[in-house]
Amino acid sequence: MASYRLLIKPSAVKELEALPGKDRRRLVARLQKLSVDARPPGSERLSGHDLHRIRPGNYRILYAGHHQELGILDIKVGHRRDVYR
Repeated sequence: MASYRLLIKPSAVKELEALPGKDRRRLVARLQKLSVDARPPGSERLSGHDLHRIRPGNYRILYAGHHQELGILDIKVGHRRDVYR
């Protein structure tokens, strides 16, 4: 199975650091799983965009995968009411 590089933008790191500890740990665990499987069960492609999303709890992780480079780029993390804006 291929391994993927996670390239997390500084803005996504700031979004993660602003979250409460329990939620942050859950989101970091889901991000680490993305390095093994770019399309985990429950991930969906957003219509009209080249993005996928996973939904841990009330938060969303939006990401774009590039299989040619075996990397996942453009990660955005946030609460479900704000992340799509």
